[in-house]
Amino acid sequence: MRCSSQCVSSTDPSARRPLKSRDVEFFRALARWLARLGVTPNAISFASMVCGALAGLAFAGTTQVSGGMGRALFVAAAVFIQLRLLCNLIDGLVAVECGKKTPTGDIWNEAPDRLADVVILVGAGYALGGRPELGYLAALGAVLTAYVRALGASLGAGQDFCGPGAKPHRMALCTGGAILVAIFPQLIEWWHVVPALAAVLAGITVLRRLAHLAGYLRRTRFL
Repeated sequence: MRCSSQCVSSTDPSARRPLKSRDVEFFRALARWLARLGVTPNAISFASMVCGALAGLAFAGTTQVSGGMGRALFVAAAVFIQLRLLCNLIDGLVAVECGKKTPTGDIWNEAPDRLADVVILVGAGYALGGRPELGYLAALGAVLTAYVRALGASLGAGQDFCGPGAKPHRMALCTGGAILVAIFPQLIEWWHVVPALAAVLAGITVLRRLAHLAGYLRRTRFL
């Protein structure tokens, strides 16, 4: 099936993360072009996981080098994070708007994201100036935010994408921190604040989503 020149609307918009970038014509045109080439959304999801892995490795690699190479690795990590997010955007556009959704698409939409989150945040914990335990805590928080979101959907409450530690917020934090350290290397001794803040924000998000879910269940159960 070829993607038409006009993308169609999602049949279930509440199940998708609200993103203004989804309406940017450049990204929609890119999705149409990839669909015409026969690129599947699952392949794009796989690419997002590869980008996440490369970002995490770039973070961890900063402990093995120094000077300009270390700063370059922080920039590389930031770039790969943004490429990961771009893949996350495009795979949904190709799948839904361009009619390329596959039977296993829901798996590919979620599983690579969880792996990418873990590798990026653990890598950030191991980065020069970081603390591994904070990276693991941030990764655990990221997985829990997704778990609570999925739990809410399974109980009929829909997908809750609230922050302040949702995926876009975590990735913005890591990207911004990496760019700052690359520009101002004297900030490297404060890098551990990035995975620490990611963990804290994820924890707040888990509590918020649980509170929203509990409120929904109180309103709808045993009436």
